[in-house]
Amino acid sequence: MASQEAGKLEWRISVDNGTTERLVPRAGLSERIFLWLKDLVMKVIVERITSFMRKAWRIGADDPAKVVHCLKVGLALSLVSIFYYMRPLYDGVGGNAMWAIMTVVVVFESTVGATFSKCVNRVVATILAGSLGIAVHWVATQAGEAEVFVIGCSVFIFAFTATYSRFVPSFKSRFDYGAMIFILTFSLVSVGGYRVDKLVDMAQQRVSTIAIGTSICIIITVFFCPIWAGSQLHRLIERNLGKLADSLDGCVEQYFKENEVSTNRNEDEDTNLKLQGFKCVLNSKGTEEAMANLARWEPAHGSFNFRHPWKLYVKIGAAMRRCAYCLENLSICINYETEATDQVKKHFGDACMKLSSASSKILRELMEMIKNTRKSSKMDFLVFDMNSAVQELQETLKTVPIETNKPEEVPSEEENKGENEDKTMSMSLHEVLPVATLVSLLIENAARIQTTVEAVNELANLADFEQDSKKKTRDNKTKQPPLSS
Repeated sequence: MASQEAGKLEWRISVDNGTTERLVPRAGLSERIFLWLKDLVMKVIVERITSFMRKAWRIGADDPAKVVHCLKVGLALSLVSIFYYMRPLYDGVGGNAMWAIMTVVVVFESTVGATFSKCVNRVVATILAGSLGIAVHWVATQAGEAEVFVIGCSVFIFAFTATYSRFVPSFKSRFDYGAMIFILTFSLVSVGGYRVDKLVDMAQQRVSTIAIGTSICIIITVFFCPIWAGSQLHRLIERNLGKLADSLDGCVEQYFKENEVSTNRNEDEDTNLKLQGFKCVLNSKGTEEAMANLARWEPAHGSFNFRHPWKLYVKIGAAMRRCAYCLENLSICINYETEATDQVKKHFGDACMKLSSASSKILRELMEMIKNTRKSSKMDFLVFDMNSAVQELQETLKTVPIETNKPEEVPSEEENKGENEDKTMSMSLHEVLPVATLVSLLIENAARIQTTVEAVNELANLADFEQDSKKKTRDNKTKQPPLSS
C-alpha cells in the first residue's frame, strides 16, 4: 500500500504480525560502490592498524625497558637540538650543530655499556683520525706536486690497516665501531683538506660537536632510568640455572611416571615449557658474549665493581650449555620408540630420581648464589649428596640381572626354590638398554654440573661474594663437611 506524508510518497508492506514496514528502494550503482569501498577500508585498513597497535602495546607491556629507551632517545635529541635552534650556540660550534644530532642518533643504545662503548669509540677514533689527517695534510703540502700522491697513499694504507683490524676477533668485539669511524673521519679530513683552507678549525669544530653529542648521551643513559648490561647478564645466568633445574627434574619425572592421561591442559603446557627450558640455555651463547663485552665498558653500579670479572659469566654459560646438551639427549630418551618395561623402570626409578633431585638442588643453590651474590655454606654437602647418588646409581646398574642364553639344564630341588624370584627379576639386555642410556646421561650430567659449580665458585671468589655466615653456623652444628675424595 502507499501512504503520502508532507508531500512525499512512501511505500509500505504488510508483515505477519499485522504491522507494516517501510519499503526502502534499492541503492544505485554508485551508492553500492561507496558502501563496498567503505567496508573494504574498515575491514582491511582499520583492522590492520588496530592489530598493529595491539602488538605495539603488547611489546611495551612485556618489556617496559624498551619504552624507557625510546623516551630517553627523544629526550637526548630534544636537548641536542637546542644547539641548532639557538643562534649563539649554533655559531659557537661553527654551524656544525647537525653533527651533534647525528652523533646522538648513531651512538645512543638501550644499555649503558653499549652507549659507553660507542661514545668512547667515536671520540677516540675521531681524535686519532683527525690528528693523523692533519699530519698527513701537512706532509702532503710540503711535498709540492706530489701532494695528491701522498694523500692517496696515506688513505690506502690507513684504510687497509683499519679494515684489516676489524677481522681480528678480540679487536672486533670491542673496537669494530671505532675502526669504522676512524676510516670515515680520516678520509674526510685528509681528502677534504685538499679543498679546504682552514682544516684545523674544521677538525676542531667536528670534535667539539661529537663531544657534545656523546656527553648528552652518557649523562642521560646513566642518570635517567639506566639499563645496565651487566645486571641483565647477571639475571640471564640466574634464570638459565633455574631453567636447567626444572628441565632436569621434568625429564626424569616424565620418563618414570606412570602412563596416565592428563585432563588438565594448562598443567600439561606448563610441564612442556619446563621440559623445553634447556633450549633457552642452548640459544643464549651469543647474548651472553655480547652482554659480557658491553658490561666491561660500564662503570661500577649496584653490587658490581669496576673490575668485575664479566668474562667468568661466559665461562659459566659455556658450562651450563654442556649440561643442556645432556638434557637435550635426556628429552630424546622420553620419546624412544622402544620403551622400557615397568619392571626395568621400577628397578632404576628410585636411584635415578635421587640423582636428579640432588643435581637439581645444586643448580638451584647456584641460582641463589648468583641471585644474592652470596657464597653458599651448604654447597659441599650438596655435591657430596650428588656424588653419593651417582655411586648408588652405578651400583644399581652393576646389579642388574641380565638374561643369558645358556644351555638348558635340569634344575635340582634346591634351585627350584628360587625359580619364581629369578623369573621376576631377570631382564633382557634389550629391555635394559633404553634405561642404561638414561643412566649414563644422568651420570655425565652430574660430572658437568660439578664443572659449573667450580665456575660459579671462581666467580664468587673473584667478585668477593659475601659469606653466608648464618647458614654456615647452623649447618656446622648439625653435621661436619665431607672429606674431599
